[in-house]
Amino acid sequence: METEIEREVTLVRDLERQDYAAWDRFVLEHPHGSPFHLTAWKESIETTFGYRGVCLMAVRQDRVCGVLPLFLVSNLLTGKRLISSPFAVYGGILADSEEAQLALLERAKAIGERLQVQDIELRNAWEAQCSGLPRISRYVTFTQEIGPDEETILNSIPRKTRAAVRKSLKEDLGSRQEFSNIAAFENLYSRNLRRLGTPCFPARHFSTLLEKFGGMASIREITLSGKVVAAVLSFYFRDQVLPYYGASDPAYNAAQPNNFMYYDLMRWGGQNGYRVFDFGRSKRVKGSYDFKSHWGMVERALPYEVHLVKRKKLPNYSPENSAFRLPILLWQRLPLGLTKVLGPRLVSLVP
Repeated sequence: METEIEREVTLVRDLERQDYAAWDRFVLEHPHGSPFHLTAWKESIETTFGYRGVCLMAVRQDRVCGVLPLFLVSNLLTGKRLISSPFAVYGGILADSEEAQLALLERAKAIGERLQVQDIELRNAWEAQCSGLPRISRYVTFTQEIGPDEETILNSIPRKTRAAVRKSLKEDLGSRQEFSNIAAFENLYSRNLRRLGTPCFPARHFSTLLEKFGGMASIREITLSGKVVAAVLSFYFRDQVLPYYGASDPAYNAAQPNNFMYYDLMRWGGQNGYRVFDFGRSKRVKGSYDFKSHWGMVERALPYEVHLVKRKKLPNYSPENSAFRLPILLWQRLPLGLTKVLGPRLVSLVP
């Protein structure tokens, strides 16, 4: 039997600037909302990378009842694609009913057909967002409740990682927040990406995120005897802390700056009223997956979905794709200065 909500007519239209406040309010109130659904992410991505936003809003009786942040990405490598959302680990449809969710999906499909895209990718964070489309089961995310005090936080960490954190607390490590100065962070992050064989972002990406998100984002720098040896750009969304872009200088690994950084961020979050630590997405391969799993957090599969339009099979732009093996090896051997010139041009190809 249909509910009263489902019997009412839902209209889907393009997001306009006068809708921003209502859109963001819906995202903040929706249980599956994320920073990447907010208009701040939309404006950041459009400003830095020039992707065209095709963001859809479902309305019922002049009230927002669903949103779908969607962006048109077009280049020679991937062809035209619609992605929700580029460079984001979470995205997809947020709706208050199945009827609103279906209405948004059908409009997105129609736009995809009209634009003749290769596919539409929905980076869902939760099963409730899924629409029955083909899935990409490549990623997981890690979350943990933040304890109310330092001892509770330490005791929630598995023994081996807890020992590393305690060791870091004996070093001359400190932390400070930055809301506009990205220089130290950007230098560490670009070096880290080169070691991984991944093109770096333009510095403008980080400064624009800090500008658009305001107090909902900052950079936390970790210093060792006054020198910045690690840094992380984090988002603060409702009661959640999301460390999103992080890096450290491996020359100082003996002091455990990475472990100190995430513990210190948890400690700060607990002191400032945050209750959930979202460690973010990883592929089920060695590296960041192992590091995050050693923190004893709750692992959850990310049910990404893809609607195929012109493409006949699911795409795979993961670094684990054998087609990218040689380019990654070559990138790791390039001078840092050259990667900073070429990286921003290449990273936008596979967002």
